[in-house]
Amino acid sequence: MASWVLSECGLRPLPRIYPKPRTGAATSASSHIKLRISRTDLSGSAISLSNTNKERNWALRVSAPLRIQTVGEEESERTNNSGGEFFDPGAPPPFKLSDIKAAIPKHCWVKNPWKSMSYVVRDVAIVFGLAAAAAYFNNWVVWPLYWFAQSTMFWALFVLGHDCGHGSFSNNHKLNSVVGHILHSSILVPYHGWRISHRTHHQNHGHVENDESWHPIPEKIYNSLDLATKKLRFTLPFPLLAYPFYLWSRSPGKKGSHFDPNSDLFVPSEKKDVMTSTLCWTAMAALLVGLSFVMGPFQVLKLYGIPYWGFVMWLDLVTYLHHHGHDDKLPWYRGEEWSYLRGGLTTLDRDYGWINNIHHDIGTHVIHHLFPQIPHYHLVEATEAAKPVLGKYYKEPKKSGPLPFYLLGVLIKSMKQDHYVSDTGDIVYYRTDPQLSGFQK
Repeated sequence: MASWVLSECGLRPLPRIYPKPRTGAATSASSHIKLRISRTDLSGSAISLSNTNKERNWALRVSAPLRIQTVGEEESERTNNSGGEFFDPGAPPPFKLSDIKAAIPKHCWVKNPWKSMSYVVRDVAIVFGLAAAAAYFNNWVVWPLYWFAQSTMFWALFVLGHDCGHGSFSNNHKLNSVVGHILHSSILVPYHGWRISHRTHHQNHGHVENDESWHPIPEKIYNSLDLATKKLRFTLPFPLLAYPFYLWSRSPGKKGSHFDPNSDLFVPSEKKDVMTSTLCWTAMAALLVGLSFVMGPFQVLKLYGIPYWGFVMWLDLVTYLHHHGHDDKLPWYRGEEWSYLRGGLTTLDRDYGWINNIHHDIGTHVIHHLFPQIPHYHLVEATEAAKPVLGKYYKEPKKSGPLPFYLLGVLIKSMKQDHYVSDTGDIVYYRTDPQLSGFQK
């Protein structure tokens, strides 16, 4: 029928293209199936009509044959804008990790502890300067500006401590540990507890069950959650306040605490490190209590409490969007389909405008995930050098204005669509719960 319509319009249809089904692609229940009909023009760009999208695009385009697939299906085939061929982000890449490593200049691997320490001195000076200025002026015009600026600087301190945890701060383990403890304890993060779980995240990135942070929830676990828990997890601003609770009890389906040396997160040889970090965290909490008696609890809340929660929101926003929210759904893996390289290629770079330099180019996340030992001040250059090797597997980030307000829209969209993955299949994609997305079954 479609061919007849095209011929009547004087257009010659292209050959039919049928997507290959992937493992775990189709849903088992018909209630999850939503049809998507996409038409692809000759330039390779696509428009789609979906029962999950109420907006209509009636622009006239030269059409290719109809291609029908389910939204719940593994949407792995994407059209390359420069041509007509399809790109499957879940397919094994044609390059190796060693090929990417070879493309990165040798000096990008060099760690300069003096340079790293200069960033610490800069950030700590700004933190104390902002606090002194806010306390001096002490008016309600200054306080909101202070809260935004200071929460951003707390986040910057976290990133430097994060580099200590990876060993990209310096080659000196003791220096990394001391600086990491000072920076992370000052913002109520247990350094070693976080460092160890974050190492697990990097070693298992992109794995449905083994990844540690912001990993997808399998359908069985998702269905076991009550509606209130689901809404808290996917309704803003609650997901942006999750980090302290994650430190205490981890994610749904996982047990343990970053403060407990006997947690499943740690092996026996790591208990002493975890206890040290927990004691440092406790000392910082005690210091804040003491300051509340000296300065008053309201002043401590204004100077530290509100910036702390702003820092938490920065952390949750950035870490979530480095693994979610791309226009094309990206794969998650299990079993033999997972590899360190394929998992790392599911991460995303983000542009944060003026904030890029302030939070030490943490937006260059793909190369950081693959090679976390590269210092942050070399990540931009390393990323540019690796792009020719990565090819289509690298998703170029959208350019931000001075402040990355556009990312809030990306976050909201992802929270409405990315809810759970199938219990089966070694390559799976996020599915949408109609109850949370606002769509009717």
